[in-house]
Amino acid sequence: MTILLWKSFRRITNGRLLPQRTMSLYSSNHGFQEDEIKKKLKQFSGGSVELSKEDDGIGTLTLNNPKLMNAFTGTMMIELLERVSELENWKDGKGLIIRGAGNTFCSGSDLNAVRELSSPQDGMNMCMFMQNTLTRLMRLPLITVALVQGKALGGGAELTTACDFRLMIPESEIRFVHKQMGLVPGWGGAARLIQILGSSPALKLLSGAVKLDPESAFRIGLAEAILPSSDERESLEEAHTWLKPYTKGPAEVIQAVKKVVSAGRELQLDVALRTEKEIFGTVWGGPANLQALAQRTKHK
Repeated sequence: MTILLWKSFRRITNGRLLPQRTMSLYSSNHGFQEDEIKKKLKQFSGGSVELSKEDDGIGTLTLNNPKLMNAFTGTMMIELLERVSELENWKDGKGLIIRGAGNTFCSGSDLNAVRELSSPQDGMNMCMFMQNTLTRLMRLPLITVALVQGKALGGGAELTTACDFRLMIPESEIRFVHKQMGLVPGWGGAARLIQILGSSPALKLLSGAVKLDPESAFRIGLAEAILPSSDERESLEEAHTWLKPYTKGPAEVIQAVKKVVSAGRELQLDVALRTEKEIFGTVWGGPANLQALAQRTKHK
């Protein structure tokens, strides 16, 4: 079952494994009709998902719908998938910061779309669509950071769990408010939260709709750090500075590191070990390896 679900590595002619990044969790066999849900999502417009890429290999993905606390409209969900597809093909990419415009992160789904997509089948299709997208985001060969400025509520809280790290600024919060809406997470947030914290802490956060301020999130291990500035621009610069040491080095090496961690997180041990071996083979004897050997690199 694990191998069937994880098709993100495939053999190519030289016998090495490369990421099959467009793998979808769901298909028509699961009752998922991607084209149909896209048609419906396009009816709910507004906002945008913007991507910028820096020469140092760190990109910034911005949710831009500040009038609705950066809630996802239907078109924003489609744009997020498009931006993830673009990032999957960014050869020079090493890191990604996800943030919201207007000094708030994301309040989940636009309630106008939620009300119109209220049938069980529409809800399931949106669930599968966003699970596909956020799973691909999680598996990007980039080191990803959620910069939580302001509130990350509901689906916004779920989005933070698809990132490798979460950085918070003073007076920000993460809160899984699904219970108060008569729901449970549907974008994969519960499964990922359990991986991050364990089942008992995750159950407390979900069943209690607990409001996590930066100190509480840091204490339980959900937030990696609390940035000092509350200013939107300054905190983005601080997040960039925080991420920089982890993206230092050639893109192919940073991407390989992320791939072995993704494999170890999701695959059974024997499969993860074989996958790690194959990824190792893509960098052994590569330019970065040969340069380090020639320079007789020492570890201080």
